[in-house]
Amino acid sequence: MSKKLFFVGMIITASGFISPPIALAMGLAYGFTFLHPYHVESKQLSKFLLQASVVGLGFGMDLQQVLHAGRSGFIYTAASISIAMFLGWALGKLFSVEKRVSFLISVGTAICGGSAIAAVGPITEATEEQMAVSLGTVFVLNSVALLAFPAIGTMLHLTQTQFGLWAALAIHDTSSVVGATAKFGAVALAVGTTVKLARALWIVPMSIGTSLMRKSSARIQWPWFILLFGLAAVANTYVHSLQPVYPMLKHLGVIGLTVTLFLIGTGLSMKTLREVGVRPLLQGVILWIIVATASLALIRAGWVHL
Repeated sequence: MSKKLFFVGMIITASGFISPPIALAMGLAYGFTFLHPYHVESKQLSKFLLQASVVGLGFGMDLQQVLHAGRSGFIYTAASISIAMFLGWALGKLFSVEKRVSFLISVGTAICGGSAIAAVGPITEATEEQMAVSLGTVFVLNSVALLAFPAIGTMLHLTQTQFGLWAALAIHDTSSVVGATAKFGAVALAVGTTVKLARALWIVPMSIGTSLMRKSSARIQWPWFILLFGLAAVANTYVHSLQPVYPMLKHLGVIGLTVTLFLIGTGLSMKTLREVGVRPLLQGVILWIIVATASLALIRAGWVHL
């Protein structure tokens, strides 16, 4: 029964008629009801689909807009990452969270959620349990953000540019940023995706810095899909002979993202919540609320803008 429903969910979310937040809700309903029959395979597929989907969305981006958002968001990203890492360390100390778990939750919040944790975790020599706790904390908050942010943005009458910037600065994973901004509008999607990908590039210096501090020999994972996203934007802007193909590639990117969010949702369960525990979840929630609230206030005040 669970296998059949899993594949039915995959087919429905790949149909193109389901929005990303609905796909996530379907995945969560499945994850909290059934034992996942393809848990490992689902995680691997969602990682590949996310990266391929981001590249597909690049075919709908204008390069000049991408470069402008990337340059403007660089300073905000550098400052917010530094502040988030310090606050994460302080909250981890306050709640007596295990050091590696505290560091990984902070990295996931500061940079780009599960991708950052997956890259830095092996360098810190984190155990599978520590990785699971950190990823579980981030994924729970991702789900909340994807469903709540568009409603908050609408209620506060944020412009699409404001919302895209806020989502990129305050939502952990790239998949949830794209999902939330895609629901809010095309401009929000372009701004949110570009600034978030610029933020994701900080995985590299964070990994190198962590490796040097710990004298680790673990291989650093380079986010090559961000380069492919940029090349897709270049093609969309300058290679006009293939223009009829780009909308189809962008649409495939949206469908891939929708399926990705369904898969991510199926990976959350009561077991995940129990593994996370109260203290790491408290650290993650409070850190996320501070980052989200502060970035929103600065954006609405006009101090942070593109």
